Amino acid sequence: MRFAKNRLRTAAATATAVALGAAGLAALPATASAATTGLNVQYRTSATGATADQSEPWIKVKNTGDSSVQLSGVKVRYYFKADSASATYRFACSWAVKGCANVTGTFGTLTTPTATADRYLEIGFTSGAGSLAPGADTGDMQLRFYQSSWQTLTQSDDYSFGASQTSYGDWSKITAQLAGNTLWGTAPAGNEPTDPPTDPPTDPPADGATLFDDFNYSGYSDPRISANGWNVRSNSGGPGVPGATWAPENVTFSTTGGNSIMNLETSTAGTAGTTEQTEVLTKATKFKNGTYAARVRFSDAPRSGPDGDRLVQTFFTINDLTAPMADNYAEYDFEYLPNGGWGEPANILYTTSWETYNPDPWQAVNQHTESRQSFSGWHDLVLTIDGSSIKYYIDGQLFGTHDAAYLPERPMSINFNQWLIDLAGQTSTTARSYDQGVDYVLHIKDQVLTPAQVTTKVNAYRSAGTTFQDTVPSS
Repeated sequence: MRFAKNRLRTAAATATAVALGAAGLAALPATASAATTGLNVQYRTSATGATADQSEPWIKVKNTGDSSVQLSGVKVRYYFKADSASATYRFACSWAVKGCANVTGTFGTLTTPTATADRYLEIGFTSGAGSLAPGADTGDMQLRFYQSSWQTLTQSDDYSFGASQTSYGDWSKITAQLAGNTLWGTAPAGNEPTDPPTDPPTDPPADGATLFDDFNYSGYSDPRISANGWNVRSNSGGPGVPGATWAPENVTFSTTGGNSIMNLETSTAGTAGTTEQTEVLTKATKFKNGTYAARVRFSDAPRSGPDGDRLVQTFFTINDLTAPMADNYAEYDFEYLPNGGWGEPANILYTTSWETYNPDPWQAVNQHTESRQSFSGWHDLVLTIDGSSIKYYIDGQLFGTHDAAYLPERPMSINFNQWLIDLAGQTSTTARSYDQGVDYVLHIKDQVLTPAQVTTKVNAYRSAGTTFQDTVPSS
């Protein structure tokens, strides 16, 4: 997290749901016929102008096969032409029969740009969206997207846009996939979507250079914390409330359910002088490609005092911005806002992959995924970075996939922090405090592990009684 994160943000691209692998058909009697699968996409728009503040692709997905379809395995792509090479976009769901909390959206870049498309919006569904029986459809999904800067966008040159589609009708310029197989629509030339399902390996890969810490310390001043490469922050500066204190004494350790837990407490009485924030980070910036994982407890309610502060609870990796818009910057975030903020009215979780930014005037180049719902409680967070993409997982489910354009050029540090965006969410001068818990952290250098393999690795360390290991070489 950095000072530039203390800013107003509106809706970001929402969470991308995990696509389910296709199940093999069971052997059928000789007199039976194999089930068929099929999807159909209908489209309309209420923003019909050549230019608009936002594009409004309203969509229905119908099951045209003769067997039930789990919506969590469906992906729908709307193709468009970016308004500039540096333009970034945000997705929102205004209303959906299936519930906006069960509809996800993320943006991607086409490998073969055309005159009418170089980006796409991919719509997915969480498991909460349920299934579609044969002949059933999702019902109305009133979706929209807009430039992050809120500049007017041009949609007349967008591949999937149809100005005359003011009522729902079949629309083949939007594609639909089920478990990686395209069942509807035609993509822009040279950009047929591919997402072949793969069975994850059942055995963990061979041991690579690893950082593992079970956070088994006696307190913030335990000399092993520094010896093991961590810094409990005490220096001033952003992000957060200007003039707030970063208080190392508010980082504490305890045992819960047999596991040692690190707790980060943030507190305030409504003024900068009474605001104390917390951060723990590696002293070394030596982490780049591979797998990052942590078990983190987010909290919706304060531990004490009145609720309502615009709080940020995090797990992230980052390096320094060497100059405004420097292209060797990198940052990869899990950020939970239990009370909203950055223009959001309620709880929201962001994952964001950063290419670069300019702090003043603010300009950002990133890709993000979001989910507007409560994430209070313990969650297994996994981030993987290889040579082609960045993937974010929450509790074993794929949350978002971000493009190769946002891959890191330089190594990074690993960080946890909890801080207040501002003091406007709760104006009371009554003291209150908020907690964020961390169970463990794991990094495997240059190896991509599945969430199940992460669990296996962590369990192996704990079974062996290993509370700390760092074999990752210095950069």
